[in-house]
Amino acid sequence: MSLFTPEAWSKVWTYRTTFLLGLETTVLTALSGILLALVLGILFGLMATGKSKLLRGIARVYVEFIQNTPVVLQICFLYYALAFSGHSIGILPAGIISLGVYHGAYMAEVFRAGIEAIPKGQFEAAQAQGFHYMEQMIYIILPQSVKIILPPMVNQVVNLVKNTSCLYIIGGSDLISLTYSFVTGANTGGAYGPAYLVCGVLFFIICFPLSRLASTWEQRLKLRDRRTVICPGSGRKVADL
Repeated sequence: MSLFTPEAWSKVWTYRTTFLLGLETTVLTALSGILLALVLGILFGLMATGKSKLLRGIARVYVEFIQNTPVVLQICFLYYALAFSGHSIGILPAGIISLGVYHGAYMAEVFRAGIEAIPKGQFEAAQAQGFHYMEQMIYIILPQSVKIILPPMVNQVVNLVKNTSCLYIIGGSDLISLTYSFVTGANTGGAYGPAYLVCGVLFFIICFPLSRLASTWEQRLKLRDRRTVICPGSGRKVADL
C-alpha cells in the first residue's frame, strides 16, 4: 500500500482514536517520568555537591551506573525481573520508574553543574549569614543557578519524551507501541507510511516547542550576559535589563 493512496490515509483517519490514545499514554508517561526525574535530579545533585564523602560517592555511583547502561535494558530488567519474581508492577509504572530513574541521573548532573558554577563566595557569604546547607541551596544557590540549569534541563525533558518509545519493548500502550500494533493488525495493517508519518508528526508537535524553548532561553541568557555593563563610578557590573 503506497504512502499516498487514499485508502491508506482513510484507514489511519478511521482509527485515529488509536493514535490519540497512544499520544495520551505517552504524555502521561512523560509527565510522570519528568516529575520523578526532577526529584531524583535535585536529590542526587545536592548529594553530589554536599560535604559528605559518602553521599557524594553514592551520587557518583548512581549517575555513572545509570548513564552507562541502556534505558531499554533498565526497562526490561525492572519489568521482567519483577514479573518473573511474582511482583509485577505493570507496564506503565515500570516505564515511568525506568525513565524517571534514567533521566534522573542526567538531571542530577545538570543540577550539580549548575550548583558548582556559582562562585564560592556566594557559599561563604551564606555561611557567614548563618545559613545551613539546605538554606544556602534553597534561598541563595539554586535561585542563581536556574539560568544555568533550565536549558539543559528542557533538553532532558525532550529526550525523556522521545524515550517513551522504549516502552514498545515491554508491550506498552504508548504512541510507538500502538502505531506498531496498528500497522501489523489483521484489520488495520498495511498503512505503514501514513501511520508512522502521523506518529512522527505527533512526537514533533510535543518535542519541537520544547526544543525551541530551550534554545530561546539559552539565547536570552547569552544576550543578557553580553549586555552586562560596568556601572560608572562604582566599578560594579550591572545587568542592563
